[in-house]
Amino acid sequence: MNIFDIIGPVMIGPSSSHTAGAVRLGRVVNKLIDDRKLKKVEITLSGSFAQTYRGHGTDRALLAGIMGYKSYSPEIRDAHKIAAERGIEYTFIKENIKGAHPNTARIHYFLEDGSEGVMQGASVGGGNILVKQINGMDVEFSGDNNTILVMHEDKPGVIASVTNMMHWEHEDLNISKFHLSRQEKGGEAIMTIEIDNKPPETLVDEIRGIDHVLNAILIKRV
Repeated sequence: MNIFDIIGPVMIGPSSSHTAGAVRLGRVVNKLIDDRKLKKVEITLSGSFAQTYRGHGTDRALLAGIMGYKSYSPEIRDAHKIAAERGIEYTFIKENIKGAHPNTARIHYFLEDGSEGVMQGASVGGGNILVKQINGMDVEFSGDNNTILVMHEDKPGVIASVTNMMHWEHEDLNISKFHLSRQEKGGEAIMTIEIDNKPPETLVDEIRGIDHVLNAILIKRV
């Protein structure tokens, strides 16, 4: 535990869970978008998020994070206006997501290039978050570390190829957490690799060049 776990995050808004954590969830989506132009978001709110999102500013916080702002950015207050100025359509939906944490948001984003994606995560207290699903596949990371998401075909040897390359080409990298999820045997799968240190700029492209890897994304600490 560090001092920020005790005093809470630096933030705009009344609640570390409903505003600061919501901004960080939105920032994960911002990283997934990776500088591509956002067209529309559909944000499903569950539990207490659904009940109090207007009063606690959760709606503005999520939008601000999606647009790349941080928990202490004054632009959070004007997130609706800024989204409209950027031509971003947004919808908030209240729904009970079965088995989800009370402060859960599912963010479905649509890009100008026609691609789309879905991220589901929860604000678990003190501004901390836990991302649970990406594009329907189970993941588990907090955004506290640099995280590499590797989408790949579920083929023998792919995990070893990725981790061996990271070791032999970048031996100073230390993997702190690894999680694998797949839709079905032989189908698409996703590796979640959290690392302690800052990865080199070339790492993601090197992973993308490995056989049976479909894509790789670096989510820097949010």
